[in-house]
Amino acid sequence: MSDLILSLEGTEAGHRLALILALTAAFLHAFLGAIQKGRIDPWLSRGAIDTAFIVLTLPIALFFVPRPEGREWLLILGTMPFMFVYKWLLALAYTRAAYTVVYPVVRGSGPFFTVLGAWLLIGETFTPTQWTGVGVLMGGILGLAVYNMRHVQVDRERLVPALWLAVATGLAVAGYTTWGAYAIRGTADPFTYLAWFFVVTALDMPLIAAWRWRRMSQTPPVRDVIRLGVTGAVIGWGSFGTVMLATRLDKVGEAAVLRETSTVFAAMIGWLVLKETVGPRRVMLMTLIALGAVIVELGG
Repeated sequence: MSDLILSLEGTEAGHRLALILALTAAFLHAFLGAIQKGRIDPWLSRGAIDTAFIVLTLPIALFFVPRPEGREWLLILGTMPFMFVYKWLLALAYTRAAYTVVYPVVRGSGPFFTVLGAWLLIGETFTPTQWTGVGVLMGGILGLAVYNMRHVQVDRERLVPALWLAVATGLAVAGYTTWGAYAIRGTADPFTYLAWFFVVTALDMPLIAAWRWRRMSQTPPVRDVIRLGVTGAVIGWGSFGTVMLATRLDKVGEAAVLRETSTVFAAMIGWLVLKETVGPRRVMLMTLIALGAVIVELGG
């Protein structure tokens, strides 16, 4: 599999595969976000997911992929602070506002920061048409956030801090996406980076979740927590793994923008699973998001 990925780098077939991987990541990431915002406390849910990451991925990292060497360890470990800040900010935001309010702001601010980061760190550039697509996509996502803020029942005193946290989380998304792309490109075998990525970036939240668990007056059933953790880890493999592979195969900025169509999937999940209302205006805004992604893809 590694040889196949390496052989497709910089090719038209690699570009098409990157497109598929980025859209797959969009769907899976929206589903992962919905799981974390479900009935279980977001700190506990993320801790359960990260614990499952370690348990399920460590054997793969130790026995089924080449060992990292020299500078590769620095690239892998360098991902840790970006992911910790991302998870910490996202959990804080989810404890203050509804999923459909927080998630669009996170995903709407993320692509802009990511495109800038890819330009600064990797030297990627976007055409004017692609920048137009980024603007259309961000306009749709942020318009969806404004609509949600006006129509979803929220605690207005907690709303402003939640929105600032969501924007900060979007910046953290750009950080881990850009650094991850830089790191996976600097690792000889992409699956070496991915395997150790899922291990080392999961060391923080289990400790925070355990601390929070001991201080809760009522804890959720252990079976539900374990089920959520394993399910979330499997989805997370697909969500983070596919977008990281996409950034190895093709432009980081394009993969990041296409992944933000996850907002469309998130709205659908919010409607179908979380029983949140979706009306014609939200459908129009979701269409705008998809249109922006198409413009970015065709303008490259």
